[in-house]
Amino acid sequence: MHIELLEILVDPKTKEALTLKDVVYKNGEIEEGALFSPSGNKFIIRNGIPRFVDINNYTGSFGLQWNRFARTQLDSVTGRDYSRKRFENEVGWEKSWARGEWILDSGCGSGRFAEIAAGLECNLVAFDMSSAVDAARANLSGFRNIDFVQADIFNLPFRQFSFGGVYCIGVLQHTPDPYLALRCLLDELSPGGKFAFTIYARRPWTKLCAKYWVRGMLHGIEDEKLLQAVEKIMPVAFPITDILFRIPALGKLMRFLIPIANYVEKSDLTKKQRYEEAVLDTFDMLSPRFDSPVTAARIVDVLTKHGVDNFKVRNSCPVNVVGDKNG
Repeated sequence: MHIELLEILVDPKTKEALTLKDVVYKNGEIEEGALFSPSGNKFIIRNGIPRFVDINNYTGSFGLQWNRFARTQLDSVTGRDYSRKRFENEVGWEKSWARGEWILDSGCGSGRFAEIAAGLECNLVAFDMSSAVDAARANLSGFRNIDFVQADIFNLPFRQFSFGGVYCIGVLQHTPDPYLALRCLLDELSPGGKFAFTIYARRPWTKLCAKYWVRGMLHGIEDEKLLQAVEKIMPVAFPITDILFRIPALGKLMRFLIPIANYVEKSDLTKKQRYEEAVLDTFDMLSPRFDSPVTAARIVDVLTKHGVDNFKVRNSCPVNVVGDKNG
């Protein structure tokens, strides 16, 4: 944690300024310590990350997957640019604007998009509610312009209007209330600040997708045991879906009916890379406690009621909306 981060950190409950104590430095950054508010609340800093949530929360499966598969989707590891292309398509900010801005990565996971955003030379704050922040910090330790925070999207520990940019890719649908979560992120933006959100879309047939009814059958299974089950079935499921998902016309239907994440279209990845991502994303589709896709119309309604009128829905499935907060 850089000392400059303290300027925008507050007690998430009271919004009071925080005092830093019991500091241990490492390589010029705060490695351990504690943050205290005037109300007496205490928040620890561990592994260079200020922690504002309880260890046990609804994001446990994400902590497991992103620590187990911490480097699977990093462009710097795969040698491909899938994360960069997605960031550019769904966020699209230029370095000329972002340089020096405080930008918030909302639900950073193991840091696949933070790695791209950090290259914009901004002051990036990447937060996640799960222990994935530890994987992200380890992955991106070479960047000097990133801070990591473990926090709840509904009770963020930042001064209001601290950020010139906020982005969130594929996260909001996994919160208890995606629309409230969207409003909470908008509150962090300074007047005129830019935003970019991508959220799973809901269509009339969405809940008929196999992952939803299979997930219902798996209710109550511990995350670790579910991951083990996915790993056991994948040696059979991967080669079968490798054939079925390639069938012209029928391949798309097979993906809808079979809850296996085999990205056969990623032909530039090695088979080993695709296999590892298949295990990761199959677990990802079956394990979340919350999965509430949204409609573009409802997102537009939320933005409008929040007083935001300068935005554009760039895609409706998934819902991708970009814009800026009225100054």
